[in-house]
Amino acid sequence: MKQVMRLFFAAAVLVGLTACNSNDDFGTQAIEIPGVTIDGDVDCCSAEEALQVYNFLQTVKIIPELSTVVDGQYNVFAYSKTGKFHTGYNEIFFVATKKKNGNYIKNYDIDGLTPLMLMVKMNMKHSTPVGGKAESFNKDYLAVKRTWVSFVMNTSEAGSWTLGYNVSVLGSNGSIEATDITVDALPEGQQWLKSFKVGNDTYYLSLVNPTDWITGKNVITAYVSKKNTPATTPYGLAEEQFTIEIDPRMPDMGNHTSPDNVALTKQSDGSYQGTVNLTMTGLWRIHLTVRDADGNVVAGGEELSTLYWDVTI
Repeated sequence: MKQVMRLFFAAAVLVGLTACNSNDDFGTQAIEIPGVTIDGDVDCCSAEEALQVYNFLQTVKIIPELSTVVDGQYNVFAYSKTGKFHTGYNEIFFVATKKKNGNYIKNYDIDGLTPLMLMVKMNMKHSTPVGGKAESFNKDYLAVKRTWVSFVMNTSEAGSWTLGYNVSVLGSNGSIEATDITVDALPEGQQWLKSFKVGNDTYYLSLVNPTDWITGKNVITAYVSKKNTPATTPYGLAEEQFTIEIDPRMPDMGNHTSPDNVALTKQSDGSYQGTVNLTMTGLWRIHLTVRDADGNVVAGGEELSTLYWDVTI
């Protein structure tokens, strides 16, 4: 009880001194931290949960063009780590609030994530790998939902991206329709998305958040997505089961490797996880060998495989 009261007091002190990321026009207004003053609102968080969500949202940045109002009653806000997108894996976070009091809402659905690139010279469109329906990812942040999109190309004169999604908040439905977005190229020394073919099928290997890595052992997470037909349909997770063997090398240091790496295997949530050991800072080229469920090599496999991710730490 004392802990909750302390949290309530800490939140109350912030009222008037801080501003929420939400208002009717997606600007800034001074309001109470959502959920702190609940007033019997059964749809929102406790004071403790609300403060945890509020603190989490200080670590991400809003994407105004992907935020919307549903039925004139609810704000829905989209966030990423930087407020921008880049080639390869990007997490997108969502929060819904009540317009009348700013309270966070736990029960809402985000799905139908639809990225689409228009290739100007070819006059054709294609999609890219997506993570599907947004889900709560942490018991402390039940009002924050997350999904991801992995962009196969950056925005350029050759092509431009749009992104849309569907939202349902407490029985009211809304959407963002094909909104223009910009996808930046990754800096030199970073390549987080690669593809390979098995027969007539194309698969994509999306590496998750390598900027969080440090020297030494790191959990390495990736997703395997399968290109859809037609190509304008978002690419969902591949149903097939693979094993992804890794061989990290430093091309600027004579291609020396590192010990104690563990191949990526499929997890219950559809991701692939393993261990990569990076013994020093610099550019690491992580050469990949992909095996099917029977152990057959279906991609990569040669020494210094031409299928690789580049990560600079």
